[in-house]
Amino acid sequence: MGNQVSKPQPGTQFRVIGAGLSRTGTASFSEALRILLNGPVYHGGTQITQGSEAEILSWMKLLSNFPAKSTEDKALTHDILRTRLKGYAAVTDAPGSGLVPELLETFPDALVICTVRDPEAWVKSLSAVATLTSRAILRVVLFPLSPMRYFVDYLHELARQWTYLYGEGDPVSLQTYNRHIEWLKETVPEDKLMFFDVRDGWEPLCDRLGLPIPDVPFPRINDGEAIDKLAKEIIIKGLTRWAMIFGTVIAGYVAWRIGK
Repeated sequence: MGNQVSKPQPGTQFRVIGAGLSRTGTASFSEALRILLNGPVYHGGTQITQGSEAEILSWMKLLSNFPAKSTEDKALTHDILRTRLKGYAAVTDAPGSGLVPELLETFPDALVICTVRDPEAWVKSLSAVATLTSRAILRVVLFPLSPMRYFVDYLHELARQWTYLYGEGDPVSLQTYNRHIEWLKETVPEDKLMFFDVRDGWEPLCDRLGLPIPDVPFPRINDGEAIDKLAKEIIIKGLTRWAMIFGTVIAGYVAWRIGK
């Protein structure tokens, strides 16, 4: 998260599958790709939490059929990927980072780039997100908000995907991070896979994509700060909406009593 919601641009060629786990610099990476590829980038966290209900519901439908067990499941997966990513130059963040084989089947010419960071710092960062609030409370707080009323169920489906891929879904440990790297090396042809640390800036990324280095600083978006800020804003918005609902109910009751 950290970016604004992106809108598809008709005719845009899909070129990059961002395979980095959440909180590995995916927001900075997304903005860098937007500049380099001159097209919109689908950052999963941003689109799912700030986009329309169709975004989160379609990903939940895909994840509920993950892994695909039949020809029909596979067709559904490919159809959702094509629909959601049509008009985008790249996809980053979850749940796409756990759908690399499916994305490669859908977009065989795409390059897979995995953002990386210090594994122990990554675990600490993910743990901070998990302690923001309990999911039971979150479900109630977010219920008046669209599309966030579905967020807890989305997290459940995402945890199920991670458990299948890495052996654990929530909470995570170094096992998840290390297994993700191993899984990509096992899954993606070596000539189509790149590991990239956003601290290295433009040069390695531009070199791999065969593009000139832009005459602008490399984007520096703090994923952690952006997620924490958005989470607090959404929780406050949910509580405010509940206050308005209760206020309306109480006002209606008082008016009814007066009118009796």
